[in-house]
Amino acid sequence: MLSFDPMTSTPEQIHPFLAAFRGSFTSALRWPQLDALWERVRERADAGWYLYAVGEPPPAQPAERAQVLAFIGEIDALLRAEHDHDYCGIVYADDPQQPSFLKIYDPNNLGVSCGFSDNPPLPGWVMSLLPPCDLPATRPAPKNRRRWWRRLFG
Repeated sequence: MLSFDPMTSTPEQIHPFLAAFRGSFTSALRWPQLDALWERVRERADAGWYLYAVGEPPPAQPAERAQVLAFIGEIDALLRAEHDHDYCGIVYADDPQQPSFLKIYDPNNLGVSCGFSDNPPLPGWVMSLLPPCDLPATRPAPKNRRRWWRRLFG
């Protein structure tokens, strides 16, 4: 695993997963779009998907086909039960037709997942064909916390 300081690293030093995470994504805005996205992933369930619950240690190995299919079924049910809206809008794919990276936001921790924010929330789950890095560890401490830390131990 690459080691880097997100505050001082150049783009060439950034972990490939983090570079992809920061890339361009399209929302499955409507539930039928999410259904189509899940179908694309099911077609490639044995492609080597990493299933990552953000906040847990990143998986070291890709999931088996059966695990991917079970995850899709469970996460879809959770999203529909807990995101009680006539739209989805909380699942993002790098390419809806041939996805290789999906961000799935937790309906109970949305914050500002769309639009602009200096500190948007991390997704609840990520599906990726790239081995993940520890996303929470890539977030810099808020500036007031860094000042506090430096004052305490500087």
